[in-house]
Amino acid sequence: MRGRTARAAWIAAGGAAALTLLSSTVAHAEGRGDVRVTKTVVNNGNNVIIGTTARVTYPIAITIRDNSGVKGLTDVSVFNKTNGWGFSDWVDTRCTKTSSTTSVCTASMTIAPAWLPGSVPEDVNRTAGVWQVNATVKANDGDYWISDHIAEFKMKRASKLTTDAAPEPVAKGAQLTITGKLSRANWEDLKYHGYARQDVKLQYRKSGAAHYSTVKTVKTGDTGQLSTKVTATSAGSWRWYFPGTTTTARVVSVGDAVALKQ
Repeated sequence: MRGRTARAAWIAAGGAAALTLLSSTVAHAEGRGDVRVTKTVVNNGNNVIIGTTARVTYPIAITIRDNSGVKGLTDVSVFNKTNGWGFSDWVDTRCTKTSSTTSVCTASMTIAPAWLPGSVPEDVNRTAGVWQVNATVKANDGDYWISDHIAEFKMKRASKLTTDAAPEPVAKGAQLTITGKLSRANWEDLKYHGYARQDVKLQYRKSGAAHYSTVKTVKTGDTGQLSTKVTATSAGSWRWYFPGTTTTARVVSVGDAVALKQ
């Protein structure tokens, strides 16, 4: 990374890995020769989702080309595209030669939630969203390229969703109340808190059917709670589905099977 840059590094409590904080306000590319990044894929094209306890390790596969062949990576960094803050430890790189001029170098990045509280000068939850990747690549003939913004991906807060249908069993034609709660990881206190004012889809699958279908959309309350009433017409399973946002992961609750009274 180049330009106006602030860096801080420390040893994560209870481990030997150093966590590097990054902030960047200038993006550009510079270098020497014809070595270039031609493709970058983060986490196999999936979002990176961080909860409150489990360490997450994800790959960044960088395809590099140079007429003399590829030597490898000398720097990889990731951070929020808007505010420039990031947290991720680059722990390993493996390069696979695909031709005389091209290699795919895969950087392994890791994040432990225990690192996050107090890790940035503002609310660390604001770092959730769209992130970008920077990398410095080198060729066998000494060519190098400092590549800023070679890819974007989403770093999201993990989410949870519950479902409860009552009464069980229910009489055909009677009212069934479906409740639940949507919550998401708070990276400041490493707990899950209700996610308010979000649209969540109520879905139903009739017994014997292969797929769920959406019945209605309900907005969560101030503490993430959900509640709605439906008319029971057949036995089947009910669940909630939250499609996610730029900052928060999608989640589907476990279905709650409801039988009809005989």
